[in-house]
Amino acid sequence: MRRQLVKKVTGMPTSDGAGVQLKRVIGQPAMPDLDPFMLLDDFRNNDPKAYGAGFPPHPHRGFETVTYMLEGKMEHHDSAGNKGLLRDGGVQWMTAGSGVLHSEMPKQTDGRLWGFQLWVNLPGRLKMVKPAYQDIQSGDIPEVQAKGFSVRVIAGQFGEQQGAAKTLTDVSYLDVHIQGGQRAPIDLPANQNAIVFVYDGQAKVSTDESPPEVIGDGEAAILQGDGPIYLYARNDARMLVIAGAPLNEPVARHGPFVMNTHEELVQAVDDYNAGTLAPNQWAFLERQ
Repeated sequence: MRRQLVKKVTGMPTSDGAGVQLKRVIGQPAMPDLDPFMLLDDFRNNDPKAYGAGFPPHPHRGFETVTYMLEGKMEHHDSAGNKGLLRDGGVQWMTAGSGVLHSEMPKQTDGRLWGFQLWVNLPGRLKMVKPAYQDIQSGDIPEVQAKGFSVRVIAGQFGEQQGAAKTLTDVSYLDVHIQGGQRAPIDLPANQNAIVFVYDGQAKVSTDESPPEVIGDGEAAILQGDGPIYLYARNDARMLVIAGAPLNEPVARHGPFVMNTHEELVQAVDDYNAGTLAPNQWAFLERQ
């Protein structure tokens, strides 16, 4: 099937962690998931009261979390002993795999905190891999300059440029900046499910099969099939282009656990309650 724009989604206001206010794009009633993506959040706020409590210790199993920070500072700790400070333009790519507990806490008392969190599902054969963590600083993310637009290649490939993150599955994560009056053609691997999320300004999104659709700040276009995506901005605009090959596997999901079967989900909950989800689980919680 040629790539088509199949849906337009608006981020839904909600909160997560210890009351951090955000907008949920994937993982809400209008867009429960987009195989292989289970969640996409946009958290941006100038009020420390709305973000200061952060995301205290919590567990994950069976997928990966990707946090991309536009503005602000957030500190990561996890039960595997990893620690990192996420700054403007940086990314943390965490493979929860067999199980990990972690916290993400703001390291600022004023100013804007703005970033995105993406959940990438893992296939059944990789759900119990050893947890891993990539701390990617802004300067390590390659940027491709083209006529009228630029692309930060966080994961996957754009043109000849490979992304900064090492991924277990076939995933593309691009941050695209388009100058006013310019057009950006984006080529993605065949048959990847894709989302174009505009986080600043407004853009028209089209394909060879779909006419232009206006996507505003906080809105997303969902695309499926094979072929390029065309992005046009009358004024300067910024957007995420995220795509991945669908796993086409059953999903059993409950809170921070994403497995294939109900039995695996029950086991994850039991392991967490028993303190065996992750090595050093109780010691990590005591230190927080």
